[in-house]
Amino acid sequence: MEPKTENKLSIPLAIVFAGILVAGAVMYNGSGAVGNTPQQQAVVNQAAGTLDQIRPISNDDHIRGSAGAEVVVVEYSDTECPFCKQFHNTLKQVVGEYGGKVAWVYRHFPLVQLHSKAPKEAEALECANELGGNEKFWQYTDRIYEVTPTNNGLDLAELPKIATYVGLDAAQFNACLDSGKYAAKVNADLDNAIATGGNGTPWSVVVSKSGKSYPLSGAQPYDAVKQLIDIALKGE
Repeated sequence: MEPKTENKLSIPLAIVFAGILVAGAVMYNGSGAVGNTPQQQAVVNQAAGTLDQIRPISNDDHIRGSAGAEVVVVEYSDTECPFCKQFHNTLKQVVGEYGGKVAWVYRHFPLVQLHSKAPKEAEALECANELGGNEKFWQYTDRIYEVTPTNNGLDLAELPKIATYVGLDAAQFNACLDSGKYAAKVNADLDNAIATGGNGTPWSVVVSKSGKSYPLSGAQPYDAVKQLIDIALKGE
C-alpha cells in the first residue's frame, strides 16, 4: 500500500477535520490542559514535512491487525512519552473494536532530547521481534508501555526482565540489544516521522486502502480517532 497526499479539492470535509486534529495537538496534552506539550517543543524547530514522504508499508513493519485492512494507522511513537503510553491503549481499543477493518503499524520516534533511554528501548522492541516475531514484538511493546513510568523513568535493567516476562531468552535478548544492530532502523523511522511532518509524539498518519493519507497529531481521544478513521473508511 503506497499512501499519497490528500486531494484538497475533492474532500473538504476531511481536510477541515484533519486540520482540527493537527491544531488540537497544540491544545490537547493528554490531560486536557492547554499549551504545547514538552514532546512537541522538543522538535518544533524541525523542517516541516509532507505526508507523501511516508515510507510505504512493507513486511519490515510491525503490524497489529489484518494486513489487508481497509485503513492503517501508522504511529510514530516514543516509549518514554507519557502521551504515547496513553495513546497506545487508545489504538489497542481502535483495532479491537473495528475488527479487521483497521490495522496498526508501529514505528519509532524516540525524542532523545527529552528521553535519552528511548532509543535503546526502541532497539529492545526490535530485538523482541527478531527473537519472537510479530507476536512477541507486540507483547513486548504492550508490556513496556505498561511498566514504564515514562519521562525517561524506566530502568534499562528492566529490558531483559520484560523479555523474560513475554517468553524470550534473556541471554539472546541481551546479545541482540548489546550489539546495537537496530540503531540504524530506529533512526530511519525517526527520520521518516520528521519527513512526514511529525513535530512531537505520538505522531500518526491514517492511510486508507486507496492510498489517501490523513494526519493525526498528539494523543487524541478515542472519539476523535474514530471520526477520522470513519472518514478514511469512506475514502472522503
